[in-house]
Amino acid sequence: MKLPLLMTLLAAVSVTAQAKTISGIDVPDTLTTQQQELTLNGAGVRSKFFMDLYVGSLFTALPATEAAPLIGGEQASAIRLNITSSMITKEKLADALNEGFDNATGGNTAPIDASIAKFVELTFADEVTEGDQFTLMSVPGEGIYSYKNGELRVLVEDDAFRQALLAVWLGDKPTDKSLKKAMLSH
Repeated sequence: MKLPLLMTLLAAVSVTAQAKTISGIDVPDTLTTQQQELTLNGAGVRSKFFMDLYVGSLFTALPATEAAPLIGGEQASAIRLNITSSMITKEKLADALNEGFDNATGGNTAPIDASIAKFVELTFADEVTEGDQFTLMSVPGEGIYSYKNGELRVLVEDDAFRQALLAVWLGDKPTDKSLKKAMLSH
């Protein structure tokens, strides 16, 4: 008798699980894009000078506490950025991303410069404002699909670029160590 009751309670808990709210942003439990359903692995806030800039969340096909399987292309994943500050502009975001690529590649961005330029130009073609949402879907063997507010902006078919983009947030020299830890906290 106890086992069926326990099973019923566990089923009820899994059905009623709620999305996380971080810095006023509702982060969903799952994300479906490119015909793949990914599960929230972890999320946190990117802050600089005591100011919250965006909520970053990582969605994965399988739970991940290490970045290597994601960067190495063993599974699909997505990084979502929800802009929470009016201080963020497309120029500042592009500059920060270029600095992140420099850190992610040990200063050798030359092999992926064309992919970086294409990604930045098309992803940040419009002004970036508070409330914007960017989803960067990594599909091994295909590349990075970049979405702004749900609209596909560009597919960059370059695996070295795909790896470097993930390393901006998840690599050895991430943009924000505490955000990396939060994203890989599953």
